[in-house]
Amino acid sequence: MPELPEVETIKNTLKRFVIDKTITDVSVFWPKIIKRPDDIEQFKQLLTEQTIQAIHRKGKFLLFELDDAVLVSHLRMEGKYNVHLSAEPVKKHTHVIFKFNNGEELRYNDVRKFGTMHLFKKGDECNHKPLNQLAPDPFDEAFTVDYLYRKLKKTDRLIKSVLLDQSVVAGLGNIYVDETLFKAKIHPLRKANKLKKKEATAIWEAAISTLKEAVDQGGTTIRSYVNSQGDMGMFQQELFVYGQENEPCKTCGKTIVKMKVGGRGTHVCVSCQKMK
Repeated sequence: MPELPEVETIKNTLKRFVIDKTITDVSVFWPKIIKRPDDIEQFKQLLTEQTIQAIHRKGKFLLFELDDAVLVSHLRMEGKYNVHLSAEPVKKHTHVIFKFNNGEELRYNDVRKFGTMHLFKKGDECNHKPLNQLAPDPFDEAFTVDYLYRKLKKTDRLIKSVLLDQSVVAGLGNIYVDETLFKAKIHPLRKANKLKKKEATAIWEAAISTLKEAVDQGGTTIRSYVNSQGDMGMFQQELFVYGQENEPCKTCGKTIVKMKVGGRGTHVCVSCQKMK
């Protein structure tokens, strides 16, 4: 699943290709992707003749700001956006096409069909699901050490599960939680409310630095992730634990192990990340 750095990379790439483009028509081939409004014809009508003014990111969501509306898009497992000329063949698994006034198209492709789109009146997007339940992400000013520590002290859940909770911190997924906990030297099976303030600070610092590095590298390519123009992210070359099971730890040389935490595959160096 694309996480914060991948979505940030997609946002920055798309801005180069679709800003100031006017939508002249919309084709929807898999209606279940459209969650709001539930009338597909209304969805098309509300988007027609709208110009893309800006693209924002909130957590793992892309926000297309139009003249009068905001389109909130979640890529889920394998959603992708690509810009094509209208004359180019439409690939399999293309489910939504936004046609522009210059003969180009923004195409949404999703093999798993798990992605979602919500259309709101501009200014109303943060008052409803899915954005109204979203916590600050590590790049937000509101994501402070004190904020994180207060959240951790309120729950006895495992720290891995807490960091995956988008109502606690937005944008982190399995890859970057594993990397964050490794850099903070925190075992994923530790209970959140048992962590000390200095450990919460280490997690806070590691989350921010890890995500910044990943954004600089264009995200992580795991399985099928590429950015909106088909370029692979390079942060996978910098990973310390995720996907490194049975490999030696880059820090201590001990073998990286994989376990299940809250039903999620989790990678850990039991030497660097000790249970206390």
